[in-house]
Amino acid sequence: MTHNDSPLLQARGLTKHYGMRLGCADVSFDLYEGEVLAVVGESGSGKSTLLGLLSSEVEPTAGSVHYRMRDGAVRDLFALSEAERRFLLRTDWGFVRQDARDGLRMGVSAGANVGERLMAVGARHYGRIRESALDWLGRVEIEADRIDDTPASFSGGMRQRLQIARNLVTRPRLVFMDEPTSGLDVSVQARLLDLLRGLVADLGIAVVIVTHDLAVARLLSHRIMVMRQGRVIETGLTDQVLDDPHEAYTQLLVSSVLAA
Repeated sequence: MTHNDSPLLQARGLTKHYGMRLGCADVSFDLYEGEVLAVVGESGSGKSTLLGLLSSEVEPTAGSVHYRMRDGAVRDLFALSEAERRFLLRTDWGFVRQDARDGLRMGVSAGANVGERLMAVGARHYGRIRESALDWLGRVEIEADRIDDTPASFSGGMRQRLQIARNLVTRPRLVFMDEPTSGLDVSVQARLLDLLRGLVADLGIAVVIVTHDLAVARLLSHRIMVMRQGRVIETGLTDQVLDDPHEAYTQLLVSSVLAA
């Protein structure tokens, strides 16, 4: 982890109601540069709502999210204009979606999927863009001769690796990941996790990863937040929480994994 003393992202009292239904309630935490935070819990625990709030895709009922920009200014995400928010998502942030089809442009080539992100940060030289795209395809273990193929012709695991390349090519400081390994074969999952862990560590990226899989949390994250019914019920260093959970619900989650 890097050593900037001020948080990269600060969430305070984040709450979201969908009519009478609670999405999440009163979630507060700080995230620092290079830190990986896993948000875990069963389906309906509020973790995906929280990810939507943090990435400013969902408006909160109450609470705030502040982000430290590259110039050092700390901005309230919900006070940004739509254009500023979109620019953040294209440049300083990444978002790896659960279904790669939601995070890729399926009708354009693999190279164009990666190149588009570079163009968003001002790259204009076609040769250099293509060179960077090739370099990144190599990093995510996609053969160079697939650069002109569309993601529609790729396997699920390849699409997910391409989505990772598309997100990381601009060297974002913060990446959101929503169940990035779900729906993939176990062997494909293992390879993808290994790849992700290496890239995140090499680039020093801060990550918020939502997962129901505690093995994913253990492998990738420094810290963990356990959610249940919209609330954070336990938080701490990943190994400490998973090896010695205090809350009965966390104990149940851990034991159900051990028993599986």
